Amino acid sequence: MLIRVFHLVFFEPRIPPNTGNAIRLAAGTGCHLHLIEPLGFDLSEPKLRRAGLDYHDLASVTVHENLAAAWDAIEPGRVFAFTSAATPRNTDIAYRSGDVLLFGPEPTGLPDHVLADPRITTQLRIPMLPGRRSMNLSNAAAVAVYEAWRQQGFPGAV
Repeated sequence: MLIRVFHLVFFEPRIPPNTGNAIRLAAGTGCHLHLIEPLGFDLSEPKLRRAGLDYHDLASVTVHENLAAAWDAIEPGRVFAFTSAATPRNTDIAYRSGDVLLFGPEPTGLPDHVLADPRITTQLRIPMLPGRRSMNLSNAAAVAVYEAWRQQGFPGAV
């Protein structure tokens, strides 16, 4: 039985291997991956397929025309936007089933107009050593998803 606990949203992703890694993350954790267009690649691109390996059929992935269409489909209760400019840490939140974890494109992160979206509950950051700009998108998504899933007791995991 597959349990979909969280929604992982990539806003306008540009690097195929990061999205391929996120497909593997979605397959391994049961989260639902949402990709907001425009994408910086074609979903059939070899680099994306190679990074996702044979997990494409095991992951739930939806492509949305824009962020508004994603919100209509997800009907989010709480949205956490990840940005290195935030003060609260991703570990400061008590995550709940159905939460949305929102990430921006490489290398710019979420644009100001998305960060100002009224559906965003809180902006969060992943702690890093000083002087570092950001983490790789798929690594940051994995850190966030696994913290949220851990707090839920890893439902459905063996």
